[in-house]
Amino acid sequence: MATSSSSRRGWMSSVQSIASRVYFFLIILQIPLFRIPCRAGMCSAPIHVTSSQLIASEIFPVPVIKGLLYPGAIVSGLVNNRTVARWDDLLSIYNLTSVKEASAVTDLQRLEVLAGSYFSVAGALVGILKPSRMSMFGTLLVIWGLIKEGILGKPGNTDPSQSVYVYPTMLIAVLCAFSSIKYDVKKVRRIAPARPIAKPVASSSKSKLK
Repeated sequence: MATSSSSRRGWMSSVQSIASRVYFFLIILQIPLFRIPCRAGMCSAPIHVTSSQLIASEIFPVPVIKGLLYPGAIVSGLVNNRTVARWDDLLSIYNLTSVKEASAVTDLQRLEVLAGSYFSVAGALVGILKPSRMSMFGTLLVIWGLIKEGILGKPGNTDPSQSVYVYPTMLIAVLCAFSSIKYDVKKVRRIAPARPIAKPVASSSKSKLK
């Protein structure tokens, strides 16, 4: 019995570790998950949404944001153009050079996607070291924002090139986000002790009959 429980825990931890790593590479390498309007034009990954907001608000230095963008830029350059993206060209590649002058209305209309992108990026980075629920929470927020934008039509958009689109890779991100959560099996198995049902005492039942 102890061997089966320990093997089950080992299997679950390996699944969580693999899911966390897959989610990390999905986010860091900027695999397209969706397509939605943002300050930088059209964003297809949580890091792109997050970077445009961070540069516009000047919360973090630009080199830090470039460090987040660079792995995905390298992969995109090798796949599309068979060239390695230059560090100095990152802002122009992602259309972030004039993002400070762009209107903030685009992000304010899609707060769920913006907040979910923040949690997704943070969850991907933290999940490599320790499993957390930020990845799941961020992914659910992004999905709700996409549903709100696409199905409910809020805000409305008539331009097909600016329409919302969800890629099949989003399903992989959802599965990895849920699989990377660390569940405490002991707490799940812990059941509250059943309360004993009070039985009438013989003397009291006799008194009732009298």
